[in-house]
Amino acid sequence: METDASARLDEWSPRLLKSQLYHRLLMDIIVGRLQPNEQLDENVLARRYGGGLAGIREALARLALEGLVVRRARVGTSVAPLDMIGAREAFEARCLVEVQCAGLAAEHATDLEISQIRQTLADGEQLIADNDDAALAAMDEAFHVAVASASHNRTLAKMVVTLHHQTARYWLYAMKAPSAEDGLVALDEHRALAETIAGRDPDKARAAMLTVLGDFPAEMKRTLEGR
Repeated sequence: METDASARLDEWSPRLLKSQLYHRLLMDIIVGRLQPNEQLDENVLARRYGGGLAGIREALARLALEGLVVRRARVGTSVAPLDMIGAREAFEARCLVEVQCAGLAAEHATDLEISQIRQTLADGEQLIADNDDAALAAMDEAFHVAVASASHNRTLAKMVVTLHHQTARYWLYAMKAPSAEDGLVALDEHRALAETIAGRDPDKARAAMLTVLGDFPAEMKRTLEGR
């Protein structure tokens, strides 16, 4: 799912093959189709995703910069392991950056940007009913990027993209198979945030973003103790 907001922040045009390959690989890492520590063979990936080796290599290079894959000379490329300390630190950074972005969006978002934020959630109920993890992850990314873009602070918005990618798969790990009821509650929280931005209330927008982000460390701790 590519939005106008993500396209503006992404130096790779969504029309480029390498960008399409990057997003497909990214989503498969986030939802666990490509497992932590899994060895990645470039030739196999090229056949699987329908791209040439050059596009696959560029996509993997970008994922390596984001810390989602590890590339080692004479060893090859693998999906980055689950690093709970790194995940907690990335989430803490998200709280700082995205809360600020929400407040700025309430101050600066145009009517078109508010419409785009709302539109990212338009298919939410259907995706929850379909239990489509990849589509739900893409929807969540599109929402957070749209809010960040509406902050009109490009530096913060680019940070949101990278931090979201670093934490998204940990959310799915911690919240494995969330119920439809939980999904609808989260969807309502996202929509409430969109409306506080539309209401031009920076303080409420920042508080609403904290609600949307939830308590990642606590969720992860409960998951690890349960396993």
